[in-house]
Amino acid sequence: MSSGLAKAAPAPGGPGPYTPVVFEVVGRDQETPDVVTLALQPARDEPFAFGPGQFNMLTAFGVGEVPISISSSPGRGPLLHTVREVGPVTRALCQAPLGSPIGVRGPFGTDWGIEDFRQADAVVVAGGIGLAPLRGAVQVLLERMGLPTGPRKVTVLVGARDPGQLIFRQDLEKWASLGADVAVTVDMAAEGWSGSVGVVTQLVQGAGFDAGRTMALVCGPEIMMRFAIQALIERGVLPTSIRLRISLERNMQCGSGLCGHCQLGPYILCRSGPVVTYPDASRLLSEVEL
Repeated sequence: MSSGLAKAAPAPGGPGPYTPVVFEVVGRDQETPDVVTLALQPARDEPFAFGPGQFNMLTAFGVGEVPISISSSPGRGPLLHTVREVGPVTRALCQAPLGSPIGVRGPFGTDWGIEDFRQADAVVVAGGIGLAPLRGAVQVLLERMGLPTGPRKVTVLVGARDPGQLIFRQDLEKWASLGADVAVTVDMAAEGWSGSVGVVTQLVQGAGFDAGRTMALVCGPEIMMRFAIQALIERGVLPTSIRLRISLERNMQCGSGLCGHCQLGPYILCRSGPVVTYPDASRLLSEVEL
């Protein structure tokens, strides 16, 4: 699994790790009433290396800085971040018009380690906006599906509170057309919804994957992850083959492990997380107040 050290190399004499690099908003998609995906392009056309699952610190100049997951895959167009409006900084980011400057520091943290998915079935379980840090991983897994360096098949299981809270709808359709088994469920149906109704964990039992040869990625609310992991293990997936993303970015400030605000037990999550294996996560989740 990646150590999370794949960072963009600063130019000689360039900004240090605590100075944001200026990016420009070149696209914005309103995913839901309170969730926006921003497409960012560096003001200076410089490469930005990262792994799926890592995050950046985004600056709304004059307002503040927050950690936000990267929702794009490496080396494919603008840098994407999917932001939910929950406070002053995220509100400023969500309302940023095209052409406005956004500060970017990173990337930080561990990635999904999808280079380990050789000849295994890949299962992705996402709840709500938890699909955002998984999006880039799904795209790379599908590109490698069937290759010696990739998974045998890809299964994507997605849940949302209601149909209006589903993000990346076009991606879900595209992934299915590329050969992924995609299943979507909502907690509460709405008029016109003809899909599954119920929690996302109920999709695990009926999904068509070989549990003995499966690597699983899980991200969403902490309570959802607990039950998703339980369902995967009951299905026969090895605990060591389950990776999840501890979504505690709300505590992160420096991104490099120096401030200590994201310490959880023996872990500094911006450095040794946020992607961890289930054996490590079981200890972390016991520290999380639900």
